[in-house]
Amino acid sequence: MNIESLVEVILAEEEAFLKVRETLTRIGVASKKDNKLFQSCHILHKQGKYYIVHFKELFALDGKPTNFSEEDIGRRNTIAGLIAEWGLVKLVDPEKSKEPKAPLSQIKVITHKEKNDWELVVKYNIGKR
Repeated sequence: MNIESLVEVILAEEEAFLKVRETLTRIGVASKKDNKLFQSCHILHKQGKYYIVHFKELFALDGKPTNFSEEDIGRRNTIAGLIAEWGLVKLVDPEKSKEPKAPLSQIKVITHKEKNDWELVVKYNIGKR
């Protein structure tokens, strides 16, 4: 896993980093029976560039074992596409995240208003050892 395989984005505005980071905490895979949402993607700032990355890609970048699958790539690509559609970021190379895609039925997006009704679960903490 190397940096070239990641989905690079440009922030729509200078202060959008925190907005993107917060938005990504509300997008992922839901366990409806106990109202848990497992965050799928993070925004990574590396060498002056920004990337939308699946948490399993972060494990791989750290040299940890991971089972990053085609399904995970699809989820990452779909989520990157969504936040680009919403005007939070621009995709540097839209072709790179065109395929595979995950169906929206496999991705849960929680509105800001619903946030307190869900337990938001993070599987990777950027910057924490």
